[in-house]
Amino acid sequence: MNSINSKTYDATPPRRVAFLGLGVMGYPMAGHLARAGHQVTVFNRTASKSIAWCEDFSGAEGINHAKTPREAATANEIVFCCVGNDDDLRSVTLGADGAFAGMKSGSVFVDHTTASANIARELFAVAKEKGLAFLDAPVSGGQAGAQNGLLTVMCGGEKSAFEFVQPVAMAFSRAFTLLGESGAGQLAKMVNQICIAGLVQGLSEAIAFGQNAGLDMNQVLDVIGKGAAQSWQMDNRGETMAADKFDFGFAVDWMRKDLGLVLDEGKRNGSRLPVTALVDQFYADVQQMGGRRWDTSSLIKRLK
Repeated sequence: MNSINSKTYDATPPRRVAFLGLGVMGYPMAGHLARAGHQVTVFNRTASKSIAWCEDFSGAEGINHAKTPREAATANEIVFCCVGNDDDLRSVTLGADGAFAGMKSGSVFVDHTTASANIARELFAVAKEKGLAFLDAPVSGGQAGAQNGLLTVMCGGEKSAFEFVQPVAMAFSRAFTLLGESGAGQLAKMVNQICIAGLVQGLSEAIAFGQNAGLDMNQVLDVIGKGAAQSWQMDNRGETMAADKFDFGFAVDWMRKDLGLVLDEGKRNGSRLPVTALVDQFYADVQQMGGRRWDTSSLIKRLK
């Protein structure tokens, strides 16, 4: 089933690109590239998903699927990637079947995985030795942002590579911004997750308090959403939190992975993150409640 919603695409010269990783984010992101007129070769560890993607986007020109990351990367100008973690990223880039082995000199690898800043710097260095470019480019906006082509992308790497990729990546982005040298994109994503962790916990406490006080929380959220308390989380998750619905969005397991990266980096750079560390443990409680795949807004379940 085609999993992207309509978007108007700017006229950008078609490129030969690959996309590695067709999860809930990568599947629609690759679809937007195909819809924008780029020739897309996809790879997924489970090959049946690559085949299904090609069937879903069979109306686009030049689409194909490959058996290995190396095969997918061969002869392409840009290789996009969105996998699970540092180890997954190494598995699709390095080694005889990795993408780096198939990429031509001067081509660009764009990593949309939320991973560590260390792996970004490591792969940037390896790519440079091979005559390739590497951008760390984690995304914010969740599954809905991917489906609607409205992701916010935070990039680290060299300006020339960024400028080459940006017009192509706007097929699935609302903003695609260079924030500094290699690793800066991953560090910016960590800032993003720190903000979200605190916001969701505060919203959880507020809604639970209001319900215990006997208030109509839908009405309350509508009122305070017009004032200083307004946030994306309130607008998009407030009513569903009050209704005890958590079967969508960004999973608790993924948030714990991200907060683990944040806390590790905080130890390295000397940052004090008491609220983030506490919310991470609250998410561990949600996991123990069976909520590993619940949306991150399920923090409120601890309070009921």
